[in-house]
Amino acid sequence: MNPTMTRLAEEEHPNKAFGWAARDSSGVLSPFKFSRRATGEKDVAFKVLYCGICHSDLHMAKNEWGMSVYPLVPGHELVGEVTEVGSKVQKFNVGDRVGVGCVVGSCHSCDSCKNNLENYCPKSILTYGAEYHDGSITYGGYSDTMVADEHFIVRIPDNLPLDVAGPLLCAGITVYSPLRYSGLDKPGLHVGVVGLGGLGHVAVKFAKAMGAKVTVISTSPSKKKEALENLVADSFLVSRDQDQLQGATGTLDGIIDTVSAQHPLFPLLGLLKSHGKLVLVSAPEKPLELPVFPLLQGRKVVGGSLIGGMKETQEMIDFAAKHNVKPDIEVIAMEYVNTAMERLLKADVKYRFVIDIGNTLKATTS
Repeated sequence: MNPTMTRLAEEEHPNKAFGWAARDSSGVLSPFKFSRRATGEKDVAFKVLYCGICHSDLHMAKNEWGMSVYPLVPGHELVGEVTEVGSKVQKFNVGDRVGVGCVVGSCHSCDSCKNNLENYCPKSILTYGAEYHDGSITYGGYSDTMVADEHFIVRIPDNLPLDVAGPLLCAGITVYSPLRYSGLDKPGLHVGVVGLGGLGHVAVKFAKAMGAKVTVISTSPSKKKEALENLVADSFLVSRDQDQLQGATGTLDGIIDTVSAQHPLFPLLGLLKSHGKLVLVSAPEKPLELPVFPLLQGRKVVGGSLIGGMKETQEMIDFAAKHNVKPDIEVIAMEYVNTAMERLLKADVKYRFVIDIGNTLKATTS
């Protein structure tokens, strides 16, 4: 197909696609045929080979946030190989290894966009379940193909396997960005990571790669061996053990809190040194109680962070490739996706599911 085709020709020949979609709030996914938009002059089309499963996919499939549009094709951790580029695409060629994360569009004119923070643009467009510039609804990576503006395409380094690259486009940037922004990326600092799940285990790996001393904080004593031996954290605290917490008072320069369940912040604030930062990267369903006195006593800060802009996402992927930061994954077939969602709900995965789209999707929809 000619990559310099005219816009008229592009509109007449949309890209046929298929994947798996949720049809209603039951969240059950099944085969679904649809059309991607034709490859525009600034678009990159690619064959999806792998797509990670994020916990937000489960929330969206079940409409637990009240914003889902059906049919809904989830997936914002998709990677693959370029099959076509538009006539004005400058950064990518056919055959390149690429990926798409959580965002596929923004206004390009607000302060956030001008500062490479498209993720905070008031008009940012999510990779699936959102209205695109042309009025169509976006479909995610549980599908065989993807078309996106080159600005929102990430290049995957050759030495980073595609299956592990997928989760980095969500989980990876979610923890990398606050580590950088909060100044916790300097060798010798002591960083705490709350929760040892899909986000937490990647946070440990990035913080270690940045040269930090890392303490994992968890409600589960059973995760100590995993944290210290497999993830090579430096220490482990049981957040319900008052003696352990007391012994670690004032030892952390910063904390990345990845827990999405209700949990107290007071014990975490006590672990921070003066000027320490507690950064929340997950959103519990109910508001958390924020005690003020611990903030005043040491000029401590509580903040939040949501993924990252495109420039930083590329930086994160390049850093991961250079420092061999790879999430721990379980690769599954497309037809296993509903079972995987059930397991995800029970936290029964170490630590991210990745769908082998390239080898299993076609077999289940033929």
